[in-house]
Amino acid sequence: MKKIISKILAGVVIMAAAACTKIDNYDGPNASLQGNILSSEGGNLQTSGGSTQIWMQQIGWTSPQTIPSKFDGTYQDTKLFKSSYKVVPTGGAFWPVTDTTVVNISQGTKHDFTVTPYIVIKNFQSSLTGTTLTLTFDIDAPIAAGLPTIKDVQPYVNTTSLVGSGASIRDYSDLNSKPINKNFTDMVAADKSITLTVPNLLPGRTFFVRVGVRLADSYNSSNFSEIVRVDVPNN
Repeated sequence: MKKIISKILAGVVIMAAAACTKIDNYDGPNASLQGNILSSEGGNLQTSGGSTQIWMQQIGWTSPQTIPSKFDGTYQDTKLFKSSYKVVPTGGAFWPVTDTTVVNISQGTKHDFTVTPYIVIKNFQSSLTGTTLTLTFDIDAPIAAGLPTIKDVQPYVNTTSLVGSGASIRDYSDLNSKPINKNFTDMVAADKSITLTVPNLLPGRTFFVRVGVRLADSYNSSNFSEIVRVDVPNN
């Protein structure tokens, strides 16, 4: 009896070992998707790290995933499974995109999205006097009716070119914000030409600077200017 049981157990072990060594024939995630998030007003939509995302769901699967945007309004993911996906940009300071697009993703797939920003920053200029930085710009709204309330405007200052929400020096950025708390339609012309000041920059340092306009949408999202470099001379 013991010999029979031993033979049965040996057979179970052999079968289990064979199951464990079975080769996985599924292809790995070797497809990719990249592109631009374009502004309807021209150029890429300037974003902040991850503030805008590409929402995507593989057709036939229930769990969605996202690709974060880069600061220059581009995005990329090189570890996707080859398949068809429903995709849509979300989370940024632009009018919601309600219709998803189906994209067949394989190696090197490219797809651009065009969105309408809440606010467009125009005529952005920077000037340095001693260690005080002055930033001027105008704001406009491609669609004014129904626009979320403008909460505030602020500079974003960092020592690297990665500068924006969550990537800035607080004493130069958050502390120099300016509250607005108005609807765009209630703002007069003078309200739409804005000046921000950043004092006491460290001499001999290089900073990267942009401005942002934050709105009271569900994401507390901001529209951003391009990034400029500011070299502060030694005293």
